[in-house]
Amino acid sequence: MEHRISSIDWSDVIKKEARGTDDSDFGEVQEVGQNYVLTQRGTLEKERFYIPKYLVNGYDGHTLWFDAGNVDMTEFKRDSPPQYEEYGRYKREGMPADIETRIPLIEERLDVTKRLKTGEVTIAKEPVTETKTLEVPVTHEEVRVERRPTTGAETAMAETTDRPVESRTEVNVPVTSEEVEVTKRPYVKEEVVVTKEPVTETETVSDTVRSEKVDTKNVRGRGEFKKTTTSETS
Repeated sequence: MEHRISSIDWSDVIKKEARGTDDSDFGEVQEVGQNYVLTQRGTLEKERFYIPKYLVNGYDGHTLWFDAGNVDMTEFKRDSPPQYEEYGRYKREGMPADIETRIPLIEERLDVTKRLKTGEVTIAKEPVTETKTLEVPVTHEEVRVERRPTTGAETAMAETTDRPVESRTEVNVPVTSEEVEVTKRPYVKEEVVVTKEPVTETETVSDTVRSEKVDTKNVRGRGEFKKTTTSETS
């Protein structure tokens, strides 16, 4: 069965019969909300059904038809309208154009990344000249001259083959002495240890980002505009 699905006058469906695709009885239309249709079934024990509005399959002037059946009735039976997030489970192509229009609101977000930068630290060594003094004991020989007379009759009368010198004669007596010789050799007097350790700091970065919001105070166009809730985040 084909039903008209476009250009539905929602005020005309109030108190009209509501049925599903399997001809299931949804009762009578009581209210039409922004995203739902409220139907009521029964006389003594009344059952209320909040059916997502986009499940409307058509309206023939007497009956409002839904693209749902008896298997969905339990889920639609409730005391309050379904949350907006629940509508997506039944969403289909060809829904009435006046049910909802989604306007994406775009916002820029700061994306911070870190990259490793390599540098270097220069540690220099420079020469330092200083004078050091050491006391070193040294030994040398000195000549001491003394005269000793001979003693004893035999010694005094002893004969010698040497004759007195006829001119000035020098006698060399060797003497020794220690001489200081200074040499230099390098050695390690101490070590300088260079270590690296990570240091964490907090840097504050800021930039200008843009976002969008809906201006509900300046809606232009024909027809009645009913503002339900406005949620703005600045």
